[in-house]
Amino acid sequence: MNVPFGFVVIDKPEGLTSHACVQRLRRVFGIKRVGHGGTLDPAVTGVLPIAVGNATRLLTFLPGSKSYQGCIQLGIQTTTDDLDGEVIRQRPWPSLQNVELETILKDFCGAIQQRPPMVSAVHIDGERAYVRARRGEVLELPKRTVIIHQLELLNWDPMKGRLELNLHCSSGTYVRSLARDLGERLNCGGCLARLRRTQALGFNQDMAIALPDWPSNAKFEPPSLLPPILALRHLPSLKLSKDEEQRWRCGQMLVVSPDRCVQGILLDDQIKTADIGEVPDKTQQAVVMLDADARIAGIGSWHADELLKPVVVFNGRG
Repeated sequence: MNVPFGFVVIDKPEGLTSHACVQRLRRVFGIKRVGHGGTLDPAVTGVLPIAVGNATRLLTFLPGSKSYQGCIQLGIQTTTDDLDGEVIRQRPWPSLQNVELETILKDFCGAIQQRPPMVSAVHIDGERAYVRARRGEVLELPKRTVIIHQLELLNWDPMKGRLELNLHCSSGTYVRSLARDLGERLNCGGCLARLRRTQALGFNQDMAIALPDWPSNAKFEPPSLLPPILALRHLPSLKLSKDEEQRWRCGQMLVVSPDRCVQGILLDDQIKTADIGEVPDKTQQAVVMLDADARIAGIGSWHADELLKPVVVFNGRG
């Protein structure tokens, strides 16, 4: 029996949690080892990469940057920094031209200090912030550094006080916080009205499929899985010889010249790379190990100048 191994990219619908999508796919594939990369709030739609089977072991090696298309409502301040929260204050927004807004948005680009929303998944003293907030606690979460690579104004409606944005940012960035901080900058308050994730962990919305329904008959076919190596195009790769592969499967270190590594993954006899942006620090020394048929054999890490240490080994042989 072939155990599912790969990724499926779900276009998460509004109203469902990321965990609910994982639970659905566990039933669809008949396997417990399923995990998502990057939680989406129930109200947020879009790209939710889900690893199936042993592909869950690769999640920490995927690029962390994400892209969104969102709508910010000025003039309203809420407890959750989005329209789902309780309204705290309402004020008129200033009269602005597109050029003025674009100039202000530039100040939010690059490395910035951002305070997460009070209702968020951030851990505070071992407990999620949203759990404490639901008990009525008022939290002042510490600021942290995030990176906004791109912030593009798509549309500004001065009558409704709403602006549409494209955003490309580092992992850990809260668009709700951006909406709140922009409102504070304009002295009118602001919150997130709508958000859709268009790219995450190297997967974009063109790869996304609708969340599969629960199997209704015996002829139901689970969705096709994307090969694991598609998620690792940002890392260098190395193709193993037969002898090296045998030793690799046994968990042995390999003496290898770094010159043999290529930047990208070998697919269909071509090098496929991706301009994905930010890569987690832990993957800077990571190398994708490929067998003779260009299938993933695991992840290695440079232990010395010419010594590759196994970090993840697939189909190991003890």
